[in-house]
Formats: sequence, C-alpha cells, structure tokens
Amino acid sequence: MEPRTGIAPGPDDREALGPHFDFLLQAPLSRARGGDSLQKQLLHRLRAAVLDGRLPAGSRLPGSRALAQGLGVSRNTVTLVYDVLSTEGYIEPSRQGTRVAALARPRPESPARPAPATLSRRGDRIRTPGPADADSLAFTPGVPALAQFPLAAWRRSLDRALQQGGTQLLGYGPPRGEPALRTAILRHLALARGIDCTPRQLVITEGAQEALSLCVRLVTDPGDTAWLEDPGHRGAQTALACGDLNVIPMPVDAEGLRTTAADWKRHPPRLVCTTPAHQYPTGAVLTASRRLDLIEKCRLHGAWIVEDDYDSEFRHTAEPLACMQGLTPDAPVFYVGTFSKTLFPSLRLGFLVLPEALADRAAPVVDELLRGGHRSEQLALAHFMESGQYARHLARMRRLYRRRRDALRTALADHLGVPHTVTGGDSGMHLTVRLPADVPDQPLARAARRHRLAPWPLSQYSLLPGTTHNGLVLGYGSTPESAYAPGLRHLTHLIRNPD
Repeated sequence: MEPRTGIAPGPDDREALGPHFDFLLQAPLSRARGGDSLQKQLLHRLRAAVLDGRLPAGSRLPGSRALAQGLGVSRNTVTLVYDVLSTEGYIEPSRQGTRVAALARPRPESPARPAPATLSRRGDRIRTPGPADADSLAFTPGVPALAQFPLAAWRRSLDRALQQGGTQLLGYGPPRGEPALRTAILRHLALARGIDCTPRQLVITEGAQEALSLCVRLVTDPGDTAWLEDPGHRGAQTALACGDLNVIPMPVDAEGLRTTAADWKRHPPRLVCTTPAHQYPTGAVLTASRRLDLIEKCRLHGAWIVEDDYDSEFRHTAEPLACMQGLTPDAPVFYVGTFSKTLFPSLRLGFLVLPEALADRAAPVVDELLRGGHRSEQLALAHFMESGQYARHLARMRRLYRRRRDALRTALADHLGVPHTVTGGDSGMHLTVRLPADVPDQPLARAARRHRLAPWPLSQYSLLPGTTHNGLVLGYGSTPESAYAPGLRHLTHLIRNPD
C-alpha cells in the first residue's frame, strides 16, 4: 500500500503505531518548500524522543511499512532513518523487532546535576587576550604598517610558488619546514644577526608562539621552574602556563633582565625567557655583561635560555645588537624569530634555531610534534627573501617606524597633559608611557577602547599582584602620524574626566 502523503493520520494509524508515537502524529512532518527534508525531520524527532525519555528503553518501534503509512512518507525514508539511528546506537534491530536501546540518563526521582564546567590548572593560568578587533584601532601595539606592505610583489612570489609546486603543495610538507625557506632564513640570519647554524638546527614554526611552546615541550617537565621578565611578553606567559611550570617573575631595569646570586640559589630555573634585543614592553636592551653572565650561569645550572629576538630588525639608533645565540660557542640558547612583525601577522610563519647540543636529539621529536603546512606560503617567502624584496621592505619600514617614533615622542610632549615618562624607542614599533599611580592604566585603557583607541595597559604585562608598573603601551607601527595629536588629546580628556 502506498503512503498517504498529505493525509492526516486516522485512528487506525494511532492503533498501529502505539501510544509512544502520538508525538509524531499530533504534529505532521512539514513539507514546506526550502525546509528540512522529511528524512531529516523524522530523524531529529525520533532521536530527541529517545534522549528525553518519550521513547523509553526497550520500547518497540513500529515496522518501517507501518510507520511510513502512518506518517504519509515513503518506506525508504523510514528505513534510512532507522539505519542511521541503529548506527548511532539509539535503537537495536533484532529478529523480534527494533527496540529503543538503553541509554545512560538520570533517574527522574533523583535528577543528576552536571559537574561544574572548569578548565585545567594550565587553562586557568592563561591570561585573557585583548579585544579581537583591536588591530585596526589607533595605538595598538605589535601591529605593523600593513598598508605599506608590497602586496603586488608578494602576490608574484605566491603565484610563482603555486605554479612551480602545483598540487604537490596541497599535501603535508617536511615537519621542520621547506628546505628553500630554511636556506633563505639561514642566509638572512648570518648576514643580519650574526648567527652561525646548520640547517638541522632550524625549524619553521607557526609563528613565534609555536616556537615558544616547542621550547617548553622539549626541555621542561611540569613543575619545573622558569624565569620570565616582569613585565614581560604575554605570549611567553601563555607558553609557560601551558607547560604547567612554576613561573618566577624576574625584574627588568634599564639594562634588561636583572638576576642576583640569591635568585640562582633560591629558585634555580630550568628555562629563562628573555627579549634581550628589545625587552617587551619596556624597550630595555640587555647589556653585554648581563648576557654573558646569564649564559654562564645557565651553563653551570643546566638551564636553557629562550631568546625571543623581538623587534630586532627595527633598530632605530644604531646597528642591531649581536644576538645571544652566537655570543659564545655552544651557548645554551633557543633563538626564536617571527615574520608577523616584519611582514604581516596572518602569515603565521616563525622559526626556531635549536642549540647545537640538542639539534640531533630533538630532531625526531620535532618531526613527530609538527606537521608540515603552509607550503605555498613558505616557498613564496623563500623567493621573497632571495629576490631581495624582504631586505628592501625592512629598509623601508625602518625609515617609516623611525619617523613615526619621533613624531609620537613629539606629540606626547605636546599633547599628553599629565606627568609621564617615556621609555623604549630604540627599536620596534611602540613606546611605553609610565603614568602616575593616581591614573590607573586599566580603567583608562578600557575607556580609550570605547573611543576607538587601543593602547595596552602596562600593568597587564606583569605577573605580580598589585604591580607598580602603571602606564600605557602605545603602538605606532600601524598608526599614522596624523592620528597622534587628536588621540593623545582624547586620552588626556579621559584622564581628567574619567567615565
């Protein structure tokens, strides 16, 4: 007998299907154009009925022919729905008929309360990020001048990579990165940063954050002690928190990271994270004597250094300082770099130079932890570097950022109408403005955000409760000079007239 499509079910249908299926007959399946298919509607209704108990465990389902006739649908529709529910474990077909499977559910007389939603200890230690749309706002730190990027040249490099690589680039690549890009980076590091390393030491990563996390996984165990500059880079804070490490905030002064003999005796580290070329966010430069002392102390205590070479490419007052990685033979240093600041953040390419002593032992571990990807972008970047476009872009950005730094310093002196001290500025794309204690930075930053300004509060870079670090980190990389005076006048107004 053919299904009675569009005809309301009668008493015979109710009797044939049984009392448990009244919910199907009381509200016919919809046949509206553009809606869900009859099969999908029936599947959702039966699944929901099993889950909420309207179809109790052990209750027998009608045969596919009877249900199809009662609902006015084809028998194939019902058969396919039963097949899906059986595969998912909601029903159990047998020779004696199809019955509802027994599923775990709270008893009605004693409803179970769900366990509270909690994060792991590591998750709870991760600091919350800034607003997702802040990159387009004035004074956002860490964002390069994206409007100045040579997009046409980059497109040519990308097209070249796709034409030469073809569909092969759609598969997994070498876990440690494309050989062409590793070669180009090694050549650049040797010329620009004085780094002498071999290809087996270089690993391409998904930005500096993955490189930092990789360092943690390679040489630390949960509970190990790590030192981090305070105030310090939030990405490093996250990487250490995810490693479940005991993080000790270490002070920063005008000469960079400061340690004492008592620190080494009281809580010797397994890992030390530092930004020696341009401390983030204060802008201090780690002096040569402190660099050498840190390397020697780490050798004696079996510790490792993560050198995040943040903003080293944008040195404004002199030639870039030599990095710690090549300062002494076999230095216990992981060197971390990224193209997020020198090119553009969404590229998501960075790199890690492994210490010579670890390179061979770490290689198989790295190959297992990483999966090769971004192959076309890696090959495009290799060509972009080898063709000279990268070096020319860096030179243009140094000139631009130096001009914007000078303009922001002048604007601060002329338009920020509260006592303040400006630090940093020898490198990079931001200035740090320290404010009096009676001008709390976090409420000020929140108020500024509501007015389309996005400086970052200095206190949020600190790990210490009740920190004395109070001020604003003002990015100038993506903010044109014309926005400085009105933006600073607006900040002054917010300071004098808090919301």
